[in-house]
Amino acid sequence: MPDDELYFATIVELSARLRAKKISAVELTRIFLARLETRGPRLNALAELTSDRALAQARRADRSSRRGEVTAPLHGIPYGAKDLLATKSIPTRWGAPPFRKQVFDYDATVIRRLRDAGAVLLGKLAMVELAGAGGYAYPSASLHGPGLNPWNINHWTGGSSSGSGSAVAAGLVPFALGSETNGSIISPSANCGVTGLRPTWGLVSRYGAMELAWSMDKVGPMAHSAEDCGWILQAIAGEDANDFATRGHAFRFQPRAARRDFRLGVLPADFSGAPEIERAFEDALRVLRKLGMCVVRTDLPKCDYRAIVGTLIQGEFAAAHERLIKSKRIEQLADKAQWKDARAALKISAAQYARALKRREEIAPRVLEMFKEFDALASPSQVLEAPTITTNLRRRPRKKGSYTFLGALFGVPTLTVPIGFGRKGLPLGLSITGNLFAENPILQIGMAYQRETDWHRKRPTLAW
Repeated sequence: MPDDELYFATIVELSARLRAKKISAVELTRIFLARLETRGPRLNALAELTSDRALAQARRADRSSRRGEVTAPLHGIPYGAKDLLATKSIPTRWGAPPFRKQVFDYDATVIRRLRDAGAVLLGKLAMVELAGAGGYAYPSASLHGPGLNPWNINHWTGGSSSGSGSAVAAGLVPFALGSETNGSIISPSANCGVTGLRPTWGLVSRYGAMELAWSMDKVGPMAHSAEDCGWILQAIAGEDANDFATRGHAFRFQPRAARRDFRLGVLPADFSGAPEIERAFEDALRVLRKLGMCVVRTDLPKCDYRAIVGTLIQGEFAAAHERLIKSKRIEQLADKAQWKDARAALKISAAQYARALKRREEIAPRVLEMFKEFDALASPSQVLEAPTITTNLRRRPRKKGSYTFLGALFGVPTLTVPIGFGRKGLPLGLSITGNLFAENPILQIGMAYQRETDWHRKRPTLAW
């Protein structure tokens, strides 16, 4: 397999090569380390290369292989991790200038679990500072600069898992871990043309991850295929004594669907001025119908979802980072709007927060009731192509169609898969949202779609 194909191979394909002894874990690691070190900084995607740790883990993987102790398919597979995940003795900067020297003495649970599965940590990947908790105005809100989209470096990757999205899309890592509170896995995955999975809240431990909003934060995979995301999720999911939200939860990936007649509810979207995005979305729905799925138009109960999300995020962020916000260090953040809004978050009253919680609990049963009628809800991941890196994000049109607030408010999982390109040649995505802990059905829907299409196999021209 030529190097250019190797860079964009799926985990399943790389695992097969490792098991067949066509390449060793050390060789594979060296290839990706060199690529990440060279090209990662060009995309503002690399926060910290972890060469020594990677090679030590790769050697361990090769020794296990020689002893016949392979835990496929992640065994020996390199990856990158968003820089809000703690890594022992390696800087974890949260993408934020005030934390440029921060180092923890332990690994986040997901980092430890991937190590136990035989995966190899190549490096920490850049992110929007503090995961965008303060409400940033520009893509440049990061210690490492704006995330550059490998499909066009004048455009943004999306946040806050910016480095994870671009690193996978550019073939710098076979997969990456991202995190999402309100769109931070779905947005960069869709913008960069990769497959991303936001898991159910509580399925994956957040121990060792920077806290943004405790009742909404989730950690999940970003990769080249839905199947890859399933295997990664199986490795990182499950109960963890250090995160009470995970109590009683587990996940076992079922790549083979027992059925094909999934019933999908299609949520409305505003495609005004973007007929090519509407066309790509409708083409994707036609593929799903051809596969035997029932596709029905529907809508959510009326509610001020985004206002509730905003209040809850502000209140929980202020509680988690009160000391920083009250200090002068907050003014070290790259985006002035971010630190100003962080201070404003301290003014959220207990009454405002409680009303938002009550409204969430009132509407949740009505939203979750929809999953008695539908196996999943379908929507465009984004109704606009990725913005330029100089765009004022607060002035960007807010069009109906992106439903990341479903995960934020109700903890339900979403898979985003590539479905084509917009007028500017930038990737587009389809979101498939399932019921609580219904990751297997949405992964099976995504896998069925990807067996019929090759959008997830498209590669950017790396002219940078």
